[in-house]
Amino acid sequence: MKSIKLYILSVLLLVASSAFAQDAEGAKESADSLQGTSKEQPNPVHPVRTLGKVAVIDTLPTGNDALSIVLFNDNTWRYILSENYKNDPDIFSDHWNTSATHVYTDIDVNSLPEATALRLVDSLESYHYPYMGRITSRYGPRKGRSHQGIDIGLKTGDPVYATFDGKVRFSKYSGDYGNLVIIRHNNGLETYYAHLSQRDVEVGDWVVAGQQIGLGGSTGRSTGPHLHFEVRYKGQSFDPERIIDFNSGDLRRGELLLRRRHFSIYAKYEQDFGDEEEVAKQEEAERKAAAAVQYHTVRSGDTLGALARKYGTSVSRICQLNNIKSTSILRIGQKLRVR
Repeated sequence: MKSIKLYILSVLLLVASSAFAQDAEGAKESADSLQGTSKEQPNPVHPVRTLGKVAVIDTLPTGNDALSIVLFNDNTWRYILSENYKNDPDIFSDHWNTSATHVYTDIDVNSLPEATALRLVDSLESYHYPYMGRITSRYGPRKGRSHQGIDIGLKTGDPVYATFDGKVRFSKYSGDYGNLVIIRHNNGLETYYAHLSQRDVEVGDWVVAGQQIGLGGSTGRSTGPHLHFEVRYKGQSFDPERIIDFNSGDLRRGELLLRRRHFSIYAKYEQDFGDEEEVAKQEEAERKAAAAVQYHTVRSGDTLGALARKYGTSVSRICQLNNIKSTSILRIGQKLRVR
């Protein structure tokens, strides 16, 4: 085995330097050059080879600290950027907590820049879809809760893959998420893979795009087998469809200008973001509509007529909002939507 590794290494090192030079040039370009992105993506990034159960047998150096060669047990190999090559030297130390699901609780969304330029992949195009399946629930409000990712239908035991190269920050059972794996990537993004029936990686593992990190399942708060997939930046979630076309499995773009307003639970990718002013107005209207929703907890002596007068509405409107009749008996402690 040692002789095979040395032979492969001697051949690959001949091209490693030029490959790395090209990659480093692209990876170090200033983020300031990024322009606003649109839904039209002429050059989507296609997934790398599906690794599935193909195992990494060794990682070889190339003479450049940033570039390594990974050997797989099916006699294939590919370049990867090493853990030491980061956009931010503190990326794997700042808010690095392996026992907490959400670690950026001290960062307010309003403290983040209006726009952040993120390089999603380097010139090696290390990307893979997490799972190819039908989306069963999209990002956004859902039954009075904030659904901060997307759900993809699968069968228990189906393989789930790492989307980008990165380091496992969290791998354990976590309440509603069930079996959860969180991977932090070189650009500061974190991807969440929830409801797994099995976790194949541990905290601190360095994984590559397309590596199997677990098996799909229905653990935690789940009504059936599916993958709940989230993408977060500094703890703030945004619509995963903003970066991945889940119909084709392709990455929509290699670079993303992530705007602060994208962190709104109402900022879905399928909206038309061509007219920034109109979108801002739409989001503001949605926020106001959500804030205008009012509930009342029924107390002794409350009647529908009295509640209608108190909240400046009508009995028929209260009945419509709560799917009740004007003759319905109110129960103490019952919550009624009044606006």
